[in-house]
Amino acid sequence: MSLFRKIKTFIFLDNIKKILFVEAFVFLAWARILKSMQFSKIAPLLGKHMDETSFEHKDSDQIELRNVSDAIYIMSNYTFWESKCLVKAIAGMKMLQRRQIESTLYLGTAKDEQGIMIAHAWLRSGALYITGAEEMRRFTIVGKFAKRLSDNR
Repeated sequence: MSLFRKIKTFIFLDNIKKILFVEAFVFLAWARILKSMQFSKIAPLLGKHMDETSFEHKDSDQIELRNVSDAIYIMSNYTFWESKCLVKAIAGMKMLQRRQIESTLYLGTAKDEQGIMIAHAWLRSGALYITGAEEMRRFTIVGKFAKRLSDNR
């Protein structure tokens, strides 16, 4: 799709979707900046280490969870920087925090086909996976961070 058609498509979206996409774009940028920093510096921002939030969520949150997930996936294709799993998970976590929805960010490792260690990150809220679900089963969880409503960061 040409740039003109992409802009035209964006212009004709309803205002709520536009705001959601802009928010996702901004938080993807913020998360990419965080990713460039030492992990020990950003880990406290991610929530309580080695803890998980509940696997249940309010039915009223289900649409919001899907909207955030869709916005992250769509806008990650339009960033000028690399927006892979960790960037998506951090951005999604921040978007959910703004909506007063708890989430858990998972970090996992595995070996690829050549035996080289690889890493992956994914985000869950309640029973729904917001980002990274498509590959998470291959990975062994080595870290998790619970972002609760009581977290002010």
